Amino acid sequence: MNARSASAREFTAVEEAIDRAAHRLLDGRGRSRWRRGVIELGVFTLKQAWASVFGGLLLACILAARLWWPDDAAVARNDALTVAAVLIQLAMLGFRLETLRELWVVALFHIAGTVMELFKTDVGSWAYEAEGILRVGGVPLFSGFMYAAVGSYMVRTMRMFDLRFTRYPPLWATIVVAVGIYANFFLHHFWIDLRWVLVAAIVLLWGACTMRFRVLRTHLRMPILAAFALVAVVIWGAENIATWGGAWAYPDQVGGWQPVSWTKIVSWFLLMILSVVLVTLVHRPQPAVHARADTPSPLRDGVQGD
Repeated sequence: MNARSASAREFTAVEEAIDRAAHRLLDGRGRSRWRRGVIELGVFTLKQAWASVFGGLLLACILAARLWWPDDAAVARNDALTVAAVLIQLAMLGFRLETLRELWVVALFHIAGTVMELFKTDVGSWAYEAEGILRVGGVPLFSGFMYAAVGSYMVRTMRMFDLRFTRYPPLWATIVVAVGIYANFFLHHFWIDLRWVLVAAIVLLWGACTMRFRVLRTHLRMPILAAFALVAVVIWGAENIATWGGAWAYPDQVGGWQPVSWTKIVSWFLLMILSVVLVTLVHRPQPAVHARADTPSPLRDGVQGD
């Protein structure tokens, strides 16, 4: 293999710039431990922000439309949001800020999310404003991009942080659970709600799994269920912002906005599992091996893996 590893070649221009700038800061002599820690924390924050860029830009558009889009505009707000989402996607591809492999994952999430949106709005779980022409039934087309944003975050995180796993469950078992989660989103309207059974299955499958990730040179470990739960809480927070921005409304928000029920965190936790399984169909989970704390990154020295 040449000097740049396979994982390094998949880095986008922004990710290369983050890593190279951080390495320049770390390569100076006499750097104290706390300075290295601050730099690593800065890199972690920047990479997390970059992994969330798709969803962040879409959320910013939702808030901007709520605050400044005229009610009597020639183009409906939902149509403007759909156009904005498409332009964000095209810009990320055009400027090579997103890889083609990531686009496949985004497309999978978009399709799966839109199908669920059509069903959920039909049974009254939530509703969108009845405006615009860029819609399928009662679902504006920008809604699928909100699910795609979750997929974009997941696949970017797996790639940028070189995620590795110990005791990751068999792929076939994770697919079975993911299918059960997706089916339950539909079937619980007509049958019993199996979400807690599914949560128990998730704990059994992933409970012993540990996620190992590389920030820049430092390797850290975290129980994977804790990571799922943290991301679910963050998405729940973003959902509160989006519903305040009028992107959609739950039945108890029709008379006036109020915070989204905390019980939705469980739904987002289940969706996180579905997200992870979809991502692993493109980026197969790699096992973790022992590595020193200050291992160079794949981008810098062509080191692939730990």
